Amino acid sequence: RIGLQLRATLENITRLRAEGEDFRWYLKLKCGNCGEVSEKWQYLRVMDSAPLKGGRGSATMVQKCKLCSRENSIEILSQTIKPYNAEDSEKFKTIVEFECRGLEPVDFQPQAGFAAEGAESGTPFNDINLLEKDWNDYDEKTKESVGIYEVSHKFVKC
Repeated sequence: RIGLQLRATLENITRLRAEGEDFRWYLKLKCGNCGEVSEKWQYLRVMDSAPLKGGRGSATMVQKCKLCSRENSIEILSQTIKPYNAEDSEKFKTIVEFECRGLEPVDFQPQAGFAAEGAESGTPFNDINLLEKDWNDYDEKTKESVGIYEVSHKFVKC
C-alpha cells in the first residue's frame, strides 16, 4: 500500500478534497518488475474497474507493461480518501492510499475536481484546479480572500 501525502498552505479554507467518484488522480506509474516509468500522465478514478487476469477480482487499473509485458494493477482504496483541513495546513497528510500490485506511483499532478469550503463561513468552492499549485478566490460571506498555495506531495509506504 502506497499513500499519497499532500502539503499546502491554506488561507481561510478547509476540507480540501477530491470530489466525487469521477475525480481523476493523475499519476505517473512505474513497473515494479522492470522499472519502466510511464511517459504520459495516466489517471485513475474510483468509479473505474477492470478485471484481473484469471478471475482474481478487479482493480481500478490493470495494464500490461510495454517493456516487460507483465500484467500489473493498482487500486484506489476509496475508504482512505480524506480531506485536507485547515489544521493540516503546511503539514504532509495522507489523502488517499493505493493498493499496488506491480505498479507504483512515482509522481502526482493535481488538476481539476477538488472542492473545499470557507473555514469560517462554510461557503462551498467547487471545481478547484491545482495544476498551477496555487488557487485563490473570494469568500463573499466573510469578505475575505481564500486560497490554496505551495501545493506539494510525496508518496509513503503504508
